[in-house]
Amino acid sequence: MGKIKYKKVDAFTNGNSLGNPAACLFLGEKKLSDEKMLQVGKEHSGFVSEVVFVNSSDIADCKLTYFSSECEVEFCGHGTIATMYEFIRNNPALMEKAEVKIETNRKGILSVYNELKKEDAVYITSPETKELELSVSKTEILSALEIDESVLDSTLPIDHIEAGLKTLIVPVKKLADEISIWPDEAKLKDFVLGNGMENILIFSMETEDKSSIAHTRVFAPKFGYLEDPATGSSNSAFARYMLKNNLWNGTPASLEQGGDDRVFNKVKIKEMNAAILFGGSATLKIEGDYFIG
Repeated sequence: MGKIKYKKVDAFTNGNSLGNPAACLFLGEKKLSDEKMLQVGKEHSGFVSEVVFVNSSDIADCKLTYFSSECEVEFCGHGTIATMYEFIRNNPALMEKAEVKIETNRKGILSVYNELKKEDAVYITSPETKELELSVSKTEILSALEIDESVLDSTLPIDHIEAGLKTLIVPVKKLADEISIWPDEAKLKDFVLGNGMENILIFSMETEDKSSIAHTRVFAPKFGYLEDPATGSSNSAFARYMLKNNLWNGTPASLEQGGDDRVFNKVKIKEMNAAILFGGSATLKIEGDYFIG
């Protein structure tokens, strides 16, 4: 296979925040087997959350396939933001397009909206949201997260929504409590895998930055790490949750994300034609060639 154009890009960066890192391999017409892509994912364990493989497409502007160090990922929001921010920014023809089409390996064709000149951001249509059955008890959820029931916001429901990834959504009353929750990764992974989930999003309607409408955190032990520091798919599920519970009216808004170990990242959301869009900025950190045997 030889050398492949490579970039490490941090998505959803905001000021001094570190965002969420993704590795982007620009393959063009070259093909990699699932085994090779998983191997590259494993080589990136502890360095980035996911690797995005970018191929040419006959039906869109490009095709994206996502792998973590554990498995293929059906959809990766932050990886898509990181990849398309760089892909559009460095393609003069795409920079003139307001809408770019991407083919995803598992979720079909999605739209990317180019707001680089206006906002230094790209937005992506989330995969279709689905209401999922909540098959676990509150007691089981509290045990998995290692929190007391008094921490929950009892005025809001726990829900299970898919927007690319199956996300359990859990309301927490106070921001100080929400940012300091640190469950055991192995225990949480068993809970997620045993109950048909992929991510767990906890949130508080209290925020540090008053321009944000909520604060979120996403736990993703299925994919080989405890916390995803900035996410598109799970925040898209949360956006649907907010619409459903009259917490947001669909107008452009920002979510802050992260635990008490980091500067909070920023994820932008808006509703357009009944679809959820998520977006943000990105920062290129490494550029070069990746060698694959």
